[in-house]
Amino acid sequence: MQTSLVSTFFVSLLVFSSLVHSQDSCTSNLSLQDIPFSTTSLKCESVWASEDFILRYEQTGSVWNFILSTPDTNSWVSIGFSSNGRMVGTSAIAGWVPSGSSTAGVIKQYYLRGTGSQSCLPDTGSLSVTNMSITSQSSRLFLVFQLQTTQPQSSLIYAVGPRNNLPSSPDYLMAEHRSQTSTSLNFATGQSASTNTGSTLKTTHGALNILSWGILMILGVIMARYFKRYDPTWFYAHLTIQLTGFVLAIAGIITGFFLEDQTSGDVDTHKAIGIFVLVLGCCQVSAFLVRPDKASKIRRYWNWFHHYFGRGAILLGIGNIFYGISISNGGDSWNAGYGIILAILALIVIVLEVRFWVKK
Repeated sequence: MQTSLVSTFFVSLLVFSSLVHSQDSCTSNLSLQDIPFSTTSLKCESVWASEDFILRYEQTGSVWNFILSTPDTNSWVSIGFSSNGRMVGTSAIAGWVPSGSSTAGVIKQYYLRGTGSQSCLPDTGSLSVTNMSITSQSSRLFLVFQLQTTQPQSSLIYAVGPRNNLPSSPDYLMAEHRSQTSTSLNFATGQSASTNTGSTLKTTHGALNILSWGILMILGVIMARYFKRYDPTWFYAHLTIQLTGFVLAIAGIITGFFLEDQTSGDVDTHKAIGIFVLVLGCCQVSAFLVRPDKASKIRRYWNWFHHYFGRGAILLGIGNIFYGISISNGGDSWNAGYGIILAILALIVIVLEVRFWVKK
């Protein structure tokens, strides 16, 4: 029994020691080998707290020395220097060290001219960078380089790639990052602030589309199908709800276009579906403007178009909402939140549909 307790104690001590040694902070002393510059007077900032990214830097004449310290998760990590805070058009330095391999770490400059892997080619970019190296030590990566410039661009973009999916020769193409952030760094004062407006746009884009196609359009259909006995109130309520949802849908797709410019994910399918759904919505608005009289012989065909195309657009919009949550890494909270709303709406429809057929 005592032997078991002692063994457990030492195992716990080793785990704790490993965790301690894997940490880095601006109060830690660097013990890196073969660094081409002194590390004693480097300025230090925690630039991405959620991913534990720490940046050390110093200017010596027309050369800037940099050390980026990150956790070693068997992923590639990068730092980009941007003119506008956006990833596309940025020159970035990325590096990685294969886990459990005797292969030396790899560090390269990339120019991010697009959102796909084929648009981010290695050994390209506008940075005049020298003495690049990357090492793994105490469960952390240390990306070291010197930048020849009088003043680096203050908009810095950090990214970390997917775990266990490192670029490989001969093309060294990087898989899509699993997380990224944009910051602004004042090199004189050392103050760093997030400029990641994409996160706010993403939330706005998602909320607008959930409210429009995912909630209001459904309520409009409910009003038209189950409350016609309140004529003409149902018609004006249906019209008001659907037009409000349509306006919000237009706002949602506009924010989507702005969001695409500030992110690097593959959203072509999501965008195409969204545009198609909006076109169907435009058809519904146009059909309303030219709707025939109730006594017209073609009114029945207009009703078919209005009912089935409208409901098809809503179903497609709901599917695209969940697809958008997936590709944006919205997480369980967004899925669960909208899932609960959709379940409540479905329950309401079921109850009203049963009452509709009972009365009929």
